[in-house]
Amino acid sequence: MKSPVQSLSRFLSVAALLSLAASLSAQQQPPPKSPAGPAAKIRALEKAMMVAGEEKGSAGYLSFYADDAVELPDGANVLQGKAAIAKTMGFLDDKNNRLTWAPQYVDVAASGDLAYTYGTYEFHSVGKDGKPTVEYCKYATVWKKQKNGQWKVVLDTGNPSPAPSAKPL
Repeated sequence: MKSPVQSLSRFLSVAALLSLAASLSAQQQPPPKSPAGPAAKIRALEKAMMVAGEEKGSAGYLSFYADDAVELPDGANVLQGKAAIAKTMGFLDDKNNRLTWAPQYVDVAASGDLAYTYGTYEFHSVGKDGKPTVEYCKYATVWKKQKNGQWKVVLDTGNPSPAPSAKPL
């Protein structure tokens, strides 16, 4: 027969092992994603960037870019730096043009300092013939949290796509 001390010792050992196992199990499962989490912040920034582009043109749009951002335009050379990218964004200053987009997916690194989005965008303009035109495209954007805590675009790319067969919900 075991003494009360041996029984208590065995009970505490089992309890410690169960506690350790539960702790390890909890660490292996990713935390649930909440709508108010980091991904929601990035979605809100993309929306704010679109609104800033509509209201303030290229200056509003580019205010979301880091100084050392890189643009990978379709069919053109890499643009390095916000100043170089700005030289190509004057089309946003024309009130006949409208750039709209919506991220279909947002992911934020576990470190909390890097995120990416991808989705579709539409560019509405007036063609040389004076008629409205729409270009359909897809994009990917990389966001990085800056030293001051602000998120900025550090890499952006897009390319043409066929017209969608149906509008997203």
